[in-house]
Order: sequence, then C-alpha cells, then structure tokens
Amino acid sequence: MDWLVALAKFLVNEILSQPAYLIGLITAAGLLALRKPAGQVVAGAIKSTLGFLLIGAGAGLVVKSLGPLGEMIQGATGAHGVIPTNEAIVGIAQGRYGARVAWLMILGFGVSLLLARFTPLRYVFLTGHHMLFMATLLTMVLATAGLPSAAVVIVGGVLLGIMLVSMPAFAHPWTRRITGNDSVAMGHFGTAGYVAAGAAGQLVGRRSRGTEDMKLPEGLRFLRDSMVATALSMVLIYVLMAVGYLAKAGRAPAFKAFAAEGGTAAHGIGDYLMQAVMQGLQFGIAVAVILFGVRTILGELVPAFQGIARKAVPGAVPALDAPIVFPYAQNAVLVGFVASFVGGLVGLGVLSALLGPAFGLSLVLPGLVPHFFTGGAAGVYGNATGGRRGAAVGAFLNGLLITFLPALLLEVLGAFGKENTTFGDADFGWFGALTGNAAKAGGAGGVLLLLLIGALVLGGAVLVQKRVVERGWSPGAHRDADFPQGGPPPEDASPDDASPDDTAGAAGPTRSYGRIAPPPGAPTPPPPPPPPSREA
Repeated sequence: MDWLVALAKFLVNEILSQPAYLIGLITAAGLLALRKPAGQVVAGAIKSTLGFLLIGAGAGLVVKSLGPLGEMIQGATGAHGVIPTNEAIVGIAQGRYGARVAWLMILGFGVSLLLARFTPLRYVFLTGHHMLFMATLLTMVLATAGLPSAAVVIVGGVLLGIMLVSMPAFAHPWTRRITGNDSVAMGHFGTAGYVAAGAAGQLVGRRSRGTEDMKLPEGLRFLRDSMVATALSMVLIYVLMAVGYLAKAGRAPAFKAFAAEGGTAAHGIGDYLMQAVMQGLQFGIAVAVILFGVRTILGELVPAFQGIARKAVPGAVPALDAPIVFPYAQNAVLVGFVASFVGGLVGLGVLSALLGPAFGLSLVLPGLVPHFFTGGAAGVYGNATGGRRGAAVGAFLNGLLITFLPALLLEVLGAFGKENTTFGDADFGWFGALTGNAAKAGGAGGVLLLLLIGALVLGGAVLVQKRVVERGWSPGAHRDADFPQGGPPPEDASPDDASPDDTAGAAGPTRSYGRIAPPPGAPTPPPPPPPPSREA
C-alpha cells in the first residue's frame, strides 16, 4: 500500500501540481489527437511548457519585488495580523495531510473530467497549483471537523471536481466579454471577485471609457507603453513607502527591509532610495515576463486543445490561470492592483474597528501578491463592462472580498487558524467557510450537508451555462450603444493600435470600442460563415 501512496504523491507533487508539465502534456496530447507530425508535437509541448515557466518566472519576480514593499507598508502603518499566502498554508498542511491531499486531488480531477464529459459544463481546469490549493483546503476543513480519512477523500474529491467545472462557468459570460470568444475560460479560484468586478462595472461604468483608451498629453505619450507605465507607477509607490517607513521607523529597521526575499540591506540613505527605485523597475520587468508567457502559451495551447475536445471532452474549453486575461487590458491590471490594495486597507480598517471586536475575527493584512494577481484580473473584468470606473470599483470590491473572506475561513481551520497565514483568494474563503461549517455537523448529517452544497454549486453552474452562457448573454453590452463599432479611434492612436475588429469603409478606418482588442497571439473568433449563394 505504501507504493500506492508514494505513486499518488509523485503524480500530485511532481506532475499535476506543476502547471508547466501539465500544460505541456495537455498540448502534446491535443497535437497528437490532431495527427500533427512528431516534431510539431514536441515543439508545441515545449513552447507551451516554456510559456508557463515564463509566467512562473514573472510571478517569482513579482513576489521578490513585493517582499520589501510589504514590510515597508506594515512598518509605516503599524498594522499587524494574518497575511494570506496560499503557498505558506499549503506547505504547513502538507506535512500532516499529504497522503489525503494527494488522493483527494487525483479523485477530484477525475470527477471534473467526467462532469466535463457528461454535463453542459465543458470546462477542463488546467491550473494545477490551484487544484492543489483547493484539495489542501478541503482536506484541512473536513479533517479538522473530524470526518474519517475515507470520507475526507471521497467527499472532498467530489466537491473538488464540482468546483473545477463550476467556477469557470460562473465567470464565463464576463470572460467571453474580455476575450471575444469561447476559446479560453478562467481557471482560478478568485472567481467570486472577478464576477463581482464585472457586475460592478455594469452598474457604475456605462459611460466610462476603457482603461486602454486613455488620452494622454503629447509629453506623456510614453505612458501608453504598459511596461513603462507599470514600472513608473511602482517606482513612485516604492519611493513613497520607503520614505514613510524611514521617517517612522528610523534608519536601522528601514535599511533592513531590502534584505527580505534574499536581498541585501541598504548601507545608506542614497542606496536605500535607489534600491526602492530598482525594485519598482524589477516589478515592471516581472509584469512584462508574465505577459510574454501568456501570449506564448495561448499560441500553442488553444490550437492543441481542439484535438482534446474532439476525443475526450467534445466542445471542451481550457480554464487557465488569472494572468491569461492580463494582455487584454494591461492598464486595467495596474488600476486593479492599486484599487484592490486600497480595498484591502479599507477592509482591514473595518475588521479592526468593527468586525474584529464584535465577532472576534482576526485582522487580515493586505498581501500584495494576491492583490496584484486577483486585483489585476478583477480590474480587467471591471474594465470590460464598465471602463476605467468599472476597473477601479470592481477591483476595490475584490480587495474587500479577499480581506473579509479569509477572516471567516480562519474560524473553521482549527489549529491551522493560528499559523499567522491562510488562503488568500476569494473562492477559498467562501467555499472553505461554507464546507467547514457544514462538516462540523459530523457523521452522516455532515456528509449530506456537504453533498448538498456541492449539488447546489453544480446546479447553479449548469443553470448559468444553459440560461446565460449558451444563450449568448453579454454583460456590459449596454456600453456598445455608447461606444459602438465604427466609432472614431483615439486621437493618439497609431496604425499599430488597430484591433482585429477594425474594418475599412467609405469613411476610412474604423475601430470597435465594444470589446477589448485581443493581444498578439490570443485566440480569435472563427470567421463568419459565407453568405448563402444567390444562384438559382
């Protein structure tokens, strides 16, 4: 029996939990199903794997550059509490529940494929590390509630499989608004924040132009380059926080801030300020690497997935990680990050002044990494339905969600709730709190409650898929009346800015504002069918 446990751990920890390997294998399988030559299969698998490694490398640079900034913010504001970090809490739990997590994840992935094959939810969740995170969360809350190991694995596996196909469906009307087609879906457990952002954009941003249409003075035209704008903004934020931390804490603690994440402490005020500038520039590089990785993988995975859809899950849609939407509205990513972080600070204030004293909830500090990735994606969703105003308001709501929901989740984690860290994304919070409280009923009653929750989530997703997605509802379509196809391009637009939707007519080039223009390498809708023949 030990060899089965070892094999399960190997599959989970070395393959299924490594998105790059998983995506490479999926790409190769799809190309084989399309009967592509061996060389093209190998090249496509390697390129898609490298694309995910580029995303991981960019994410690592983001984490490294945000480490000192987080310490400065905490030191400057004096806030103390729990910092949500998915990787940290998963690492702690693996030492105690590793075998159960492995079996639960394998079973859950199998259940998700069956559901994708035999229900209308044709989504295949390919974000391996988030599968691992949700499997770990379910193991923790069910085991903490006292369910036996077999029930933890079986019930948890069913719940995981349901979440893997359901959450992409809930987000898909808004995801399709961003991408313009059904080629990809959102496979990231921050879905509640993205849906909230998209819905908020519909309410507040009807006449708000998109973040990518900002008209800049001639002297600020260089800010149209998203990498430059991101780097400059982060430099300003870093320098302001560095000065504030230095003024409050003094030289010795402030200089040590840059020793976080493997860096070196500053040795003087000049070096301290220039390290702040360098960290802001490194952040801009990190975002550029992530965007390039996304474009690389889109160019390989989407064509290959057609082969998988034909064989295993006809009509399947790949559900991918949150940065998959970043290239569609790069300015919105930065707007979303800042707005989500502000929402986190406001949420911290509410927890500290009201909810904490009233209900004993822990303080949840705004972790910069979850706010960047989920806040950036929420900004893109809000921008798709409500322009600049939607990006800001929607991401702000996301910041509130990833502050309040982790505080509720801590209440059902038992001893793990005292580890000074927890899961950071929205779906971990609401689903973990819901299942954790249901599992406390214990015995057959607890199992029935858990299965009922799973059935309600699955039924809701099927309803959304049939009544909303398949009927073609487009959230934010009211904006198309204010920014119709054929509207004039921005005054500072260049010919290179033209989107694939541009057409040339009697009045010259026109541009569509109804949808965000897809980036290079992104999937494009299939061509329209030819008009019927007029021959007799």
